[in-house]
Amino acid sequence: MPAAVARRAWLTDLPVLLVAVVWGSSYLAAKGITTTGTVVAVLVLRFAVVVPVLVAAGWRRLRAMDRAQVRGAGVLGAILAGIFLLETYGLVHTSATNAGLIISLTMILTPVAESRLRRTRLSGAFTAAAGTSVLGVVLLTQGTGFSAPSGGDLLMLAAAVARTVHVLAMARMGSVRGADSLSLTTVQLGGAVLVFAALAAAGAGGGGTPWAVAAGFGADEWLGLLYLSVFCTLFAFFVQMWAVRRTSPSRVSLLLGTEPVWAAVLGIALAGDRPGWPGLVGVALVLCGTAWGRAAADRDQERAAGRAPGRAAVAGGGAGPGGPVGEPGRAPVS
Repeated sequence: MPAAVARRAWLTDLPVLLVAVVWGSSYLAAKGITTTGTVVAVLVLRFAVVVPVLVAAGWRRLRAMDRAQVRGAGVLGAILAGIFLLETYGLVHTSATNAGLIISLTMILTPVAESRLRRTRLSGAFTAAAGTSVLGVVLLTQGTGFSAPSGGDLLMLAAAVARTVHVLAMARMGSVRGADSLSLTTVQLGGAVLVFAALAAAGAGGGGTPWAVAAGFGADEWLGLLYLSVFCTLFAFFVQMWAVRRTSPSRVSLLLGTEPVWAAVLGIALAGDRPGWPGLVGVALVLCGTAWGRAAADRDQERAAGRAPGRAAVAGGGAGPGGPVGEPGRAPVS
């Protein structure tokens, strides 16, 4: 590869890799500003910053959406709201390391669910990778001694399942096909905010209104909230859109797939998470299993596409709901 081309590729890859690092750190950031009673309020505040910016950036394309696309995006937004609620409540009750690694199982669950829907068989390599990941999660959640997984671990697992549902729904809903990714993301997040606002108005969470919670924030909490809104959501989304136009979706997805690595590294280094030796083995197995499974799923998809053009499987849900570029505008709790 000529030096100039390599340099351009690196300049494109670096911001995408930074997004993966930001998403990995987002679990730690969200955990630092959220309690059980303030989950709903924090979600309202976080996206109250994001949605107006997205509306302003894509107003003309938003107006071009037809009613079917808006309804479809609204349904996806309701699913997205469920994902954020599960992730954030789960994060409050588990470690940032566990949260980032358990949610990465979306990359395994999505191809499994897709194969069941299409009634196709997964390769032996993918099955082995999935088993490796599951074993890793078991060891991870038992790192300090064998016991029942925490409620937070189970909520993060439920969030991984919900992300899988979201990815498959997005791929299969005919009403949203052809919709601009910025507009689709804006309506989804707007729908999610309406769900959070309704819950807040009903007194869900018991931690006070979003405005009361905001009034009680100190400088550190405000910095954490703005970090989640500006960097983990807006910056991440626009970098994805920019990078996909300059490289391939597969390359972007591969770089974003390193998110659980950064979640584990930052959780252990900065948050003082101590998973113990069994947990450390579990960390390694989850990371190896999801990377192996992603590669095996891609190979299975390429073979299926070769046999049946135009019927490629959905990309594995990214660690991180953006995981993959196939899931536009992922904004993890993360």
